[in-house]
Amino acid sequence: MARVVVISPPFHSHARPLATLGSALSRHGARVDFACTAAFADLAAHHGLGFTELAVTRNANHGTAEATRQDRAGTERLREFLDATRHGPTETLLTQARHRADDMLADPERVLHDLADLDRRLRPDWYLVDQLSYSATLALHGLALPYATFCPGHPSYLPASADAYFGFPYAWPDALRPSAEDLERLRGAAAANDAAFTAEFRAFTRRHAPGRPLPERAFALCSPHTVVFNYPRLPWLPPAPAGPRAVHAGHLLPDTGPAPLDGHWQAVLDRLTSGNRPLVPVALGTFLSARDDVLATAAAGILRHTPASVVVAAGERVAAVTANPLLRDADPARLHVAPVIPQQELLRHAGAMVHHGGNNSFTECLHAGVPALVLPFSSDQFAIAHDAERAGAGRCLDPNTLTPDAAGRAVAALLAGAAHGLPALSARERPHGPAWAAAALLQSMPARS
Repeated sequence: MARVVVISPPFHSHARPLATLGSALSRHGARVDFACTAAFADLAAHHGLGFTELAVTRNANHGTAEATRQDRAGTERLREFLDATRHGPTETLLTQARHRADDMLADPERVLHDLADLDRRLRPDWYLVDQLSYSATLALHGLALPYATFCPGHPSYLPASADAYFGFPYAWPDALRPSAEDLERLRGAAAANDAAFTAEFRAFTRRHAPGRPLPERAFALCSPHTVVFNYPRLPWLPPAPAGPRAVHAGHLLPDTGPAPLDGHWQAVLDRLTSGNRPLVPVALGTFLSARDDVLATAAAGILRHTPASVVVAAGERVAAVTANPLLRDADPARLHVAPVIPQQELLRHAGAMVHHGGNNSFTECLHAGVPALVLPFSSDQFAIAHDAERAGAGRCLDPNTLTPDAAGRAVAALLAGAAHGLPALSARERPHGPAWAAAALLQSMPARS
C-alpha cells in the first residue's frame, strides 16, 4: 500500500480538487494524508483522508477571500489586487507580478523545516504538491523527496520553453488584447520575476541542500516523475515539461457525482426553474465575487434578454448586488443572490453559466456540458477564456466594459446553442477525472526505497 501526503495551499479552490484526487488515491488503496492549515481539517475528513497541519504560504482563502482573516499585509495586497482589476488586464497582471514573492515564496526556510519534520513523522512513499506552493516544491527538491506535481490552473503555469513565462498569458481571448506596449511591460515584469525567483531558488539550494542540482528555472521546477494537470488535453496547448509523464485529468469532480441539493437549495431551484425556465448561475470565484458591479450587470442583462432565471454567488457583496439599481425591479421568482452557491450541483440543472475563467469553473462546465460566458480578470483566466472560445465551449467579454445588453445577448446565444464545440469535448473529457488520474499517478510514481 502506497502512503501519500497531499500538500495544498490554504485556498479553497485548490484544496477541494486536491482533496478529491486524494480521495481517489485512497479508493485505489493508497493511505493518504492531507497537509494544509487547520481550517481545512474538515475537508480532509469529509474525503476520508488523514490530516496533518502544514502552512506553505501566509495567504489564505477559506471560501471567500474577503471573509478570510489575513494578516495586515495580506489584506492590503488583496485590496490592491481588487482595485487593479478595475483597470484591466495589464494593471492587474503587473500588480500580481509585484506581489508574487510575498504571495508565493513566503518563509521557505520554515517550510523546509516543517516538511522535514513531517517526513520524519509520516514517512510517505511520495508527495503530491500543488504547483503554486513554490516553497513546498523547493523544500521537496532540497530534501530529495519523491513527489508528483499538481498543476491547479492553466497548463501554461508550467513554462516549458525559453520564451514562456509564468504570469504572461500564452494566448488572449478576442475581447481582451493588450497593446504591443502593454505586452512588453507584462513580458518584462514576468521575465524579471522569473530571474528573481530562479536566483532565490538557486541560493536557497546552495545554502540548504548543497548536494542537490541547482534549479534551472524556478517556475519550471516540477516533479521528474509525473505532472497532473486539472485540465483537458487540447491540441493547441503549449508543450508540457519534457521528462515527467503528463496526466491531463480533464476535471477533478467526484466520481460519484455531486451530492443532492439540501432542502433549502432544492426549494430555490424549484422556484427559479418553475415553468421550465432555464437556469444561469453567475459566479466569479472566491476572490472576484468582490466585483459586485460585474455580478449585477451580468444578472440584469440575463433577466432582460433571456427567459432564464439567475442565481448569483456574491460572497460578502450580497447586499451590494441586490441593491444595485440595475436589479431594483428584478422579479424575485427569477433571481436569487447568496454568499455562496452549490455550483457543481446547480450545473446539472443549468442552461448556461457566467464565470471568470477560473480553472475549476471551466472544467466543471465542460464536465456538465454547460456553455459559459467568460469574464476574465487576472492570472490564467485570459488563457482559459481563449481556450473556451477556441474549443467552441463559450464566449468571452471584457468584464470592465460589460453592459447588460452585451451580457444578455451573449447568454441568449449560448442558450440557443452557440457553443458548437461543447458536446464533443464534454463527451471526450467526462470519462477522465480523479479515478483515472489516481490510477495514472500510482502507476508512474516510484515506491520509497
